[in-house]
Amino acid sequence: MTVSFLTTDKAPPPFSNYSQAVQIPAGARIVQVSGQVGVTPSGKLPSDPEQQHELAWRNVFAILDAANMNKSHITEVTAYVVDHHQVAIYRDVRDRMLEGERPASTLIVAGLANPDWKVEIAVTAARTDP
Repeated sequence: MTVSFLTTDKAPPPFSNYSQAVQIPAGARIVQVSGQVGVTPSGKLPSDPEQQHELAWRNVFAILDAANMNKSHITEVTAYVVDHHQVAIYRDVRDRMLEGERPASTLIVAGLANPDWKVEIAVTAARTDP
């Protein structure tokens, strides 16, 4: 799939590894993945924040795989972390898990539905080929 990564010097540059904007071509199949938290498929919640961040990404990738997509198809990420001290953890894990992919991205520091959850990640992905 060919997406357009839009950049302008008339807006601030990204503060980390993401794109200012991503344009999805007409006719692309779009999948919106609901927010995923760092819980195993069996419901186990690790206490370590970094493990939760990794699991949240793995859960996103599992859902994308079910849609015949992968990390290269992610066009937008919306992530929520519960503590601004974990922003660095989020960015480190995101960069490692995305392996150079740079979708548009929004990061919000806020509380989540379960106080034990440290992160929630939702993505939009697009693909033009089957």
